[in-house]
Amino acid sequence: MVKIGYLGPKGTFSQEATLRYIQGRNIKDYEIYEYNGISDLIFAVENKEVDEGVAPIENSLEGAVNITLDMLAADVNLMIKDEVVITIVQNFLIKKGADQDKVQCIVSHPQPIGQCRKFIHSKYPNAQIKYVYSTAGAAEEVAQSDGSKAAIGSAIAAKVYDLEILEKGIQDSEINATRFAVISCNDSERTGNDKTSIVFSTEDKPGSLYRILDIFNLWDINMTRIESRPAKNELGKYIFFIDILGHRDDPDLRDALTMIKRKSSFYKFLGSYPIYEYTDI
Repeated sequence: MVKIGYLGPKGTFSQEATLRYIQGRNIKDYEIYEYNGISDLIFAVENKEVDEGVAPIENSLEGAVNITLDMLAADVNLMIKDEVVITIVQNFLIKKGADQDKVQCIVSHPQPIGQCRKFIHSKYPNAQIKYVYSTAGAAEEVAQSDGSKAAIGSAIAAKVYDLEILEKGIQDSEINATRFAVISCNDSERTGNDKTSIVFSTEDKPGSLYRILDIFNLWDINMTRIESRPAKNELGKYIFFIDILGHRDDPDLRDALTMIKRKSSFYKFLGSYPIYEYTDI
């Protein structure tokens, strides 16, 4: 029995990603659990309440989900064992029977709010913006409101909380996808089509970052993503998250990671895992 956690409540994109992961990996014997926040979810994996947690890690419009990155770097000793990428369609949800002209407050998670800035600015420029932990939580709040609140969220959330979809696909770009990391105590075995994630910081010397990145060039390794975050122990210091193609057991990548570890002031291996193959984005 595999216990899998996700960012709840029911109706979130995280739930959709979790079900996609279960189906794609043909997991037959499982139980799924809801958590109110990303930190609660990740700590649940660390504390072995669940075996795996499906957490958002980046969006094509809004970039990194910082809390996920920060916790993987500093707060837990966990790894990424898989990934899921889903198309995100944001919808404007109101209580059934409510007057759209009387909407005074728009409720959602910060990421969807950021993904729908143009819509909000053009249609509801004077509306109050309220941030909550999840899009499903926003939908639930709107369902319990007097009709003056609207939510930005999924069609699933609208169905679960019996809301009206006033407008569909309100995100700023048609190309809107979120990548979710499947977090566990261990990563995955080599498949031949893998990705590896690491986080590190450099010495405070000229050219330090360049010398580390040049290691990938020397070993002919493709770097697919780099993201910087404050180190949080000193102003102006940063750590770098990098995704690279290959598995930790590939000889060239193993040698490159060994050298990076030697040249870094801080280094953490975040896992090797299969590259998600998708056709709907």
